[in-house]
Amino acid sequence: MMCTPGRLAVTVTALYGGAGAAWLDRLPATIAACEARWSLIALPPFDGLTYNYIAPVLLADGTDAVLKIGVPGADRNPELWTEVKALVRFDGRGCVRLLKADQVSGAMLLERARPGTTLAMVADDEHATRIAARVMRRLWRPISSDHPFPTVERWGRGFARLRDRFGGTTGPIPPGLTAKAESLFSERLTSMAEPVLLHGDLHHWNILSAEREPWLAIDPKGVVGEPAYEVGALLRNMVESLLEAPRPSDVIRRRVGILSEELGIHRERLLAWGFAQAILSAWWDIEDGPGPGEVAVRIARLIDEAMS
Repeated sequence: MMCTPGRLAVTVTALYGGAGAAWLDRLPATIAACEARWSLIALPPFDGLTYNYIAPVLLADGTDAVLKIGVPGADRNPELWTEVKALVRFDGRGCVRLLKADQVSGAMLLERARPGTTLAMVADDEHATRIAARVMRRLWRPISSDHPFPTVERWGRGFARLRDRFGGTTGPIPPGLTAKAESLFSERLTSMAEPVLLHGDLHHWNILSAEREPWLAIDPKGVVGEPAYEVGALLRNMVESLLEAPRPSDVIRRRVGILSEELGIHRERLLAWGFAQAILSAWWDIEDGPGPGEVAVRIARLIDEAMS
């Protein structure tokens, strides 16, 4: 079958260099091997691929599913296998089910959410926010101390890498905002509630309408932390509509109020995590390249305004 990597090729080669280019060369053969191994027919891929190859497939019994293939290797692409482990733990509760996985090829076969409309298409922001909160509550799973997942604390080490990169300064990220984010992140770590397994990237495009449950999450990162941490990704997405609002900080205040009500978490804690994560996200944009992190900084400023 024809493979149309587009932006995928640019991203993969930028991240993985020669290993990424070799993966792209092998991709048609990997897809064909998945078709033979799992008795499926791969259809043309979804639009907008960035880090992984993702395509709808038909199983032997006519069932729809999704084939996802990433660059394999736990050292090279740890998030791919953290996702597999998270999908196993979520076990279809608030999330699409993992049907098959093959570590050698970096491939997984997933339940397909139908009709699959993203939460971004829900025009009523209040309704969309309540849907997201309910998906969060469905997802979160208790976790043992010997779990295999990254932690919020580990993700927070990105602040140290930021300062290492820029010789103790914060580069293009405003120093005052960074210092405040570091402080809030540290304070929240020391007072965290009981940690659970979180999705880790639960924004409007990672929540799809479905039949088995009204809405299902896709693409979990799988990170362990307190529930309040989860809202950060939701607050810093839907950027265009947020920035076009007459008073964007009021939109954030309203969303946080709804999330606080639905989740039973103090709004101040949600805002603090959201602000700290926005600055951390700006650093990730720089670290992963080539983004300068400007949009995430703008969102951080709005969250900061909403905190006042």
